[in-house]
Amino acid sequence: MYTPPSFAEADLATLHAYVEAHPFATLVTATDGEPFATHLPLVLDRSRGPFGALLGHLARANPHARQLLTGRAHRGLAIFSGPDAYVTPGWYPTKAEHGRVVPTWNYVAVHAAGVVTPHDDPEFLRPHLEALTARHERDRGGSWRVTDAPEEFLAQQMRAIVGIEIAIERLDGKWKMSQNRSDADIRGVIDGLSASPSPSDHVVAGLVAARRPTNR
Repeated sequence: MYTPPSFAEADLATLHAYVEAHPFATLVTATDGEPFATHLPLVLDRSRGPFGALLGHLARANPHARQLLTGRAHRGLAIFSGPDAYVTPGWYPTKAEHGRVVPTWNYVAVHAAGVVTPHDDPEFLRPHLEALTARHERDRGGSWRVTDAPEEFLAQQMRAIVGIEIAIERLDGKWKMSQNRSDADIRGVIDGLSASPSPSDHVVAGLVAARRPTNR
């Protein structure tokens, strides 16, 4: 990922927190030079290795799963992103000064790269599904647990999926939040996004404010 120094984030705790807060990822691998992508939720295990590991599952009918089960080693890239917002140059005071401004997009992205290991066994799948469900049921009142479903039904469902584990070897973070603009332009971006009717724009406004350079 192209990351100018002003946008880079290398703090491991910050990157881990972001992945946990934005768990729906795009997993990309390549077989014989042909990339394949699957969108899926991933669970971060911070305790595994220097950067942690990501655990997830794919539908067995997904050709991506069949690629991973071929036995060869597959390197993968898990992409986590959001929030993001369009930034109009109309918010920049420098537009009135010289007009040499163009639109851009503010966004957050974290890339996690490593070898993808498939797991085709209930010993991996059952605890993974319990951890994944428990994590997200917390936000929905905790009204469902894996054990609420009949065991024979769960066994049938697990036969229809393939687990994956990504031992993270590289973790890159990018917070592109107008840090390369002047103080006045940054203030204009914050004000413009804050006045937007979109709640997601308000989130980005807060990130722009939080990432505003202080050493100028």
